[in-house]
Amino acid sequence: MKYFLENRNRICVQNEENAKSEYIKWMRFILRRSKVIGKIEIPISAVIIDEKGRCIGRGSNKRNSNNDPLGHAEIIALKQASLLKNDWRFNECQIITNLEPCTMCTSVLIQARMGRVIYGAYDAKRGGLGGSIDLSKHKSSHHKMEVIGGVLEDECKENLQVWFKKLRSQ
Repeated sequence: MKYFLENRNRICVQNEENAKSEYIKWMRFILRRSKVIGKIEIPISAVIIDEKGRCIGRGSNKRNSNNDPLGHAEIIALKQASLLKNDWRFNECQIITNLEPCTMCTSVLIQARMGRVIYGAYDAKRGGLGGSIDLSKHKSSHHKMEVIGGVLEDECKENLQVWFKKLRSQ
């Protein structure tokens, strides 16, 4: 039996064949990708999935490698997806990432009208969707989106912890 956190409420998933299994599939893809990325940059990766289940945007952190403060995985994935979609609105799409988006990325996701945000590990220091502050529920948020956190949380958290431990030891 698998458990997920949806808006911080524990829900039980009996069968991986249901809709949540898609989140697991994409999160496993992101985790594999983040391990490769982790050789160069912080191992955070994101994908944007359209209403037909197709990946229309991929991103990984590039802040250090590009010396770009906006080089977050979510923003890079959004730029790619907006080019493919030829639109800046993402009401019918979902973004999946292994770490809760920071406040900057959360603000961008709200502005982009993202339909659903799915993430693995919570970020108590910088998380913009409940870890530190929940901008999706803030009165200034003109767009309401579905937020699902904790998908493969332990694996996502461990991946980041191992990376930071290795960085500190160097």
